Amino acid sequence: MKYISSLVIMLATFFLYQCATVPITGRRQLNLVSNSEIIPMSFDQYSQVLKESKLSTDKQQTAMVKNVGSRIQKAVEQYMADNNMADQLEGFAWDFNLIEEDVQNAWCMPGGKVAFYTGIMPTCKDETGVAVVMGHEVAHAIANHGRERMSQGLLTQGFLGGISAAMGENPTGTQELLMQSIGAGTQIGMLNFSRQHESEADKLGLIFMSIAGYDPRQAPKFWERMSAGGGEQPPEFMSTHPSHETRISDLNAQIPNALKYYEANKDKY
Repeated sequence: MKYISSLVIMLATFFLYQCATVPITGRRQLNLVSNSEIIPMSFDQYSQVLKESKLSTDKQQTAMVKNVGSRIQKAVEQYMADNNMADQLEGFAWDFNLIEEDVQNAWCMPGGKVAFYTGIMPTCKDETGVAVVMGHEVAHAIANHGRERMSQGLLTQGFLGGISAAMGENPTGTQELLMQSIGAGTQIGMLNFSRQHESEADKLGLIFMSIAGYDPRQAPKFWERMSAGGGEQPPEFMSTHPSHETRISDLNAQIPNALKYYEANKDKY
């Protein structure tokens, strides 16, 4: 019993010191991985994705993605500086690209590397729609969701020593874990974890798009268009994302707070 008690205390102490705090929400999260480890890996993977993909030749849409990305970047940097968290952006090297592929998807890797796919642009509809998606995806990086997911994966595999130990024993699997960490989990045991991240990114993204001068009241309308786009959703308890209805309801509840940021910044653009 004494051995078990000591082990519990040791583990509790370990996890206490291996936690970080998510900006804005203040949620505590597991952190077995440093940005200095995960960001270079994500940059390598991003370069590989671009090498294997075809970038869009639509100059107007490409310029829109890059312009919105630049505004969201500045909004994030402003928020982090105003709240004494600018050091959390160390190592970021922002980049925004539009990939020619008919899928409704976009993502942001740790370190600020963003990819949109042309298939999501009709649902975005306009620049503000792009800002809804951009704010959400960038929020995943700012909230260190990829790092947290990777930490969770390393813990599951028994690599308490972090990336270095995992890369030494299983480099291919560790790289695959990185790619999985920027998307939704597929295992039933990870579903609640992923839905929490999606809802958190919605909340942060709404703030970032508002600081960037985009009307947050347009965010629920994007998800209404997404919902009307067809395709039956699985039940929410079997999905890694909140249902469209839940998402729209939650966003509407958060809009009054987001409007304060929007009103303070809209005249800058």
